[in-house]
Amino acid sequence: MLERLQKIIARAGLASRRHAEELIASGQVTVNGRVITELGTKADESRDHIKVSGKLLRPEGQRAYLLLHKPPAVVSTMSDPEGRVSLRDLLHGVPERVFPVGRLEYHSSGLVLLTNDGDLANRILKSRSLPQTYHLKLKSLLTFAEVEAISRSTGASISRLRGKDSPWYEATLSDARRDSLRERLFQTGHRVEKMKRTAIGNLTLESLAPGHHRPLSPAEVSALSRSLDKESLPAAARKPAPRAAKQRKPPPRRSKS
Repeated sequence: MLERLQKIIARAGLASRRHAEELIASGQVTVNGRVITELGTKADESRDHIKVSGKLLRPEGQRAYLLLHKPPAVVSTMSDPEGRVSLRDLLHGVPERVFPVGRLEYHSSGLVLLTNDGDLANRILKSRSLPQTYHLKLKSLLTFAEVEAISRSTGASISRLRGKDSPWYEATLSDARRDSLRERLFQTGHRVEKMKRTAIGNLTLESLAPGHHRPLSPAEVSALSRSLDKESLPAAARKPAPRAAKQRKPPPRRSKS
């Protein structure tokens, strides 16, 4: 069956659909020995000889879903041309080939989701409602007025973390606009000194130590998929159905004396 190349590559677990498009556009994908750069190109994985970065495309294997606690000073890719520590260096004992869904900055830390499920990765990257939560250490304290102004301009829900001597804040964004949040904070004179992602949707770091990873449970994968399914529904279908109004019983008739 003919399908778009980026869909075939994503389903095989080599990259997200967005990254697959980048690989095609940069000439790293061949079909039957011919370099393909057009994103609309289709192929049949059961008959065509497809290579990605010189490696033969294999049929999709077992799905893998990992949650990793990325430490600072680790690149959010599977390899680094400069020789810096990458995510692959932290995935000891993982036989499946996986890739990160989105990225964290080099000096940031926290939750990174890795998988070989290209369809799920593509849905997450396209989502505009999946919440992501970050802990931010700022150079100085925010005033209440600044919190309200920054929340309005970035769409983030910001609150002060209790029990912290330094100015740490928790920020939740539903559109992954952490760059605009960081820029807005810098513009108001509050530089972000540390950033740590603690949650993506229903997935949380909890007590997972930096540099360690764990597989997601089937329940976690199902809950994540359900939350993404809701985004594709019409707005009216996402709201719970209104309760039917209780019909009042008519008052008993009085007998005529």
